[in-house]
Amino acid sequence: MRSRKSLPPLLSEQASLDWHPPGLVAGVDEAGRGPLAGPVVAAAVILDDLRPIAGLDDSKKLTALRREALFDEIRAKALCFAIAEASVEEIDQLNILQATLLAMRRAVMGLRLKPVRVLVDGNQLPRLDVPAEAIVKGDALVKSISAASILAKVHRDRWCDEVHTHFPHYGFSAHKGYGTAVHMEALRTHGACIHHRRSFAPVAQALVGQPAMPRDIHIGIGA
Repeated sequence: MRSRKSLPPLLSEQASLDWHPPGLVAGVDEAGRGPLAGPVVAAAVILDDLRPIAGLDDSKKLTALRREALFDEIRAKALCFAIAEASVEEIDQLNILQATLLAMRRAVMGLRLKPVRVLVDGNQLPRLDVPAEAIVKGDALVKSISAASILAKVHRDRWCDEVHTHFPHYGFSAHKGYGTAVHMEALRTHGACIHHRRSFAPVAQALVGQPAMPRDIHIGIGA
């Protein structure tokens, strides 16, 4: 298992230890780095060992129906969880990587219980005040990360479904914001809407000659 560890300054003396302190461990993952529109979403989950959840896996390997069922089960059985976003404005200002790390940090900070260690999917870590470890393909290897990936994915998919009701001509409910042929044709025909990421090249190209649109409409989906 490839991993990268990060320890805050006050805990740097633990870097050489090959054991982990006992206590709560949180899994963290994101959804929505690749799409051309909408916020990037992160979730943090601390599972309850006494209430196991069967079938946890990388959210991309699960059907939408199975993700929805697990979404409810995770929320019911986890010791605690938090779902957080970084907005389109933050994505355009910071870049998608930094906005993703910001959403992850917000998710961890939103946990009702403080973990002693955080496991993050991928190879980048947000700034945290607890020891953290980045695990490549962690969403398929670590149950708490799998749970976080499911919460983040379902939350963002629901956001896309809601936005579709306001901007049906873009087809968000089908492509979830990704740059599909249908989405690209809609961008060419209608230009960009308030939820598109201006810093992404396909959107920037669609904006050529299009008047700037105020971003005063926000769609929020309850966690």
